[in-house]
Amino acid sequence: MYRVLHVDLDQFIAAVELLRRPELAGRPVVVGGHGDPTRRGVVATASYEAREYGVRSGMPLRTAARRCPDAVFLPADNPAYEAASEQVMAVLRDFGPTDGAVVEVLGWDEAFVGATTDAPEQLAARIRETVRARTRLTCCVGIGDDLLRAKIATEFAKPPVRVESGVPAGTGIFTLTAENWFAVMGDRPTRALWGIGAKTAPKLAERGLHTVRELAAADPATLAADLGPSLGPWYVQLGRGISRIEVRGEPWRARSRGHEETFAADLTDWADVRAAAAGLARRVAADVDAEGRPAARVVVVVRFAPFTTRSHSVTLPAPTADAAAIEAAALDLLERFTRRRPVRLVGVRAEFAVV
Repeated sequence: MYRVLHVDLDQFIAAVELLRRPELAGRPVVVGGHGDPTRRGVVATASYEAREYGVRSGMPLRTAARRCPDAVFLPADNPAYEAASEQVMAVLRDFGPTDGAVVEVLGWDEAFVGATTDAPEQLAARIRETVRARTRLTCCVGIGDDLLRAKIATEFAKPPVRVESGVPAGTGIFTLTAENWFAVMGDRPTRALWGIGAKTAPKLAERGLHTVRELAAADPATLAADLGPSLGPWYVQLGRGISRIEVRGEPWRARSRGHEETFAADLTDWADVRAAAAGLARRVAADVDAEGRPAARVVVVVRFAPFTTRSHSVTLPAPTADAAAIEAAALDLLERFTRRRPVRLVGVRAEFAVV
């Protein structure tokens, strides 16, 4: 039978740092920004020990320090994480010759592995052990009959152990298929579905769709008329656990390139905000040019004080790597932010054209 395995590295960034600093094992570790909680920045990742204090990715470092004052704060080191990720993906690809596995990389710390096997749990166990032996990193594996179920299954495999609907979790491997989909997921909120975020879940709730079971039973035509001809039926498919079945082995390529800057002091002059955005856009354009792929869309993110984040985006008239065009688009987007409150962060991202 064909099975999809979702391999998710445990606390990946923190784990890489712990390999370099083994004396920190067992201590709460927070990685992000410059590693200084007195300066502005956000949490990139937190060790499980830090998460027990409520520290989460995307949280301001200062908030993390208040919640966990004994945490060790470290600066982010992206090249080190990229190198570690490449090692893990090489391990996964080595299963291809013996197990007929196909690997689809999602990012630094996760990938899908597709394989025809009568013993998917044994394959998952071998993957976990091989990754640990060759890289000293640990991972969880979710097993599913499609990508959506495999991805969600991983959440039940992760520590700490959870008790939800009698589901044993935290063992490192969990299987979620059509057979147990509603038993495991039926009474969970729609927000638990991969693809439904904080903005979509309230929209569904307004229509009386609070749980996965309720969403699965919804009429696709009704949601199509209400939420859009593509999105409406797609949400119902998510509720039923239906998604792509086969793993694609195309090499992973970044979908975008971006830069952001958190300011030591809030910017109160909009001319300074424009100057920062222009500089970031030029850096992004250089990355796009180096990538050798044109940008099709530009996104600008602004975080106002104290911590309200807004974004605007635009599709370019034609895909381009031209620095002047990317900068002009970013500055035009900046003018869509009509509330000129003090600014603590500006980000610019270019999304690549799909070819």
